[in-house]
Amino acid sequence: MPHSKYTPDQLERKIPVGISACLLGDNVRFNGGHSHSNYCDNVLSDYFDYQKFCPEVAAGFGTPRPTLRLEGDPNDPIMTFSKKTGEDLTDRFRSGSADYLDTLSHLDGYIVMKNSPSCGMERIKVYQENGHPHMQRTAGLFTKALMERYPLLPVEEDGRLNDPNLRENFLLRVFTHHDFRHSVPEEPKMKDLIEFHSRYKYLVMAHSQPIYRELGRLLSGNDPRPIKALKEAYFKILMTCLSKPAKRKNHCNVLMHLVGYLKNAVDVSVRKDILDVVEQYRRGEVNLVTPMTLLHHYLKHHGSEYINQQSYFTPYPSPLGIRNTV
Repeated sequence: MPHSKYTPDQLERKIPVGISACLLGDNVRFNGGHSHSNYCDNVLSDYFDYQKFCPEVAAGFGTPRPTLRLEGDPNDPIMTFSKKTGEDLTDRFRSGSADYLDTLSHLDGYIVMKNSPSCGMERIKVYQENGHPHMQRTAGLFTKALMERYPLLPVEEDGRLNDPNLRENFLLRVFTHHDFRHSVPEEPKMKDLIEFHSRYKYLVMAHSQPIYRELGRLLSGNDPRPIKALKEAYFKILMTCLSKPAKRKNHCNVLMHLVGYLKNAVDVSVRKDILDVVEQYRRGEVNLVTPMTLLHHYLKHHGSEYINQQSYFTPYPSPLGIRNTV
């Protein structure tokens, strides 16, 4: 793989990421225990500066405590104790997190605890009066409020990080979110947006060619909106575009585009060998790192500065080995 701009020693700063406190080993769960995540605490911690929080403790429920659950309307559930007490704890719970939610605009991501009525991101049960859960599932109350307040913030559950494609997509979004915030000033000039976009063209193309073209039009000089409005629009389109993993066929399209930059620099047999490996990737016989490494070997010797600065090659730290798994 190309030399990463994101090795631990080279990061100018660790990336601020929120996290459910139990995932770092804090004994804040209902039973007085934790749900320590080795991957979060011992791998991602080389790159992430964690801000930990437990909304149930913040609401004063204590540790240990009775278990909580969601009841009522799946679109607007209430929080109660699992043992039928009839006590509506929703306002108490939300008031414990309200001030904290006001302080998170500096974060570039958030990792939450799966299956929690407070912190789960999806598939959380909401119980009916008869004691059975609705078919419709929801997010935990804290995570739902977090995602509504910061809709472009990358949020992921710890359990879903075990899925290689979801893990890759979350890390891609965190590092892109961070890069944008620190590359494009609060009071930007058009050149700031254009310079950022020039580095991210092929990463965006790997997710969506229509969005790739839309962002190009946005920065063409024909959009009459003020520059700050263009910045906000660009960031919203970008993060929405990256919100789902790129498809294998789209990666293949980008890789073939990049091979085109070698057309006049290397022998046709070399390009054919690279394209053969791209085809192996398309068929699922090798992971993305294989064609990427081969292609970049030639591009770093024969490609332009423009192509070698593409974030597509190093959207996250290569020591994490993410592209060995997708």
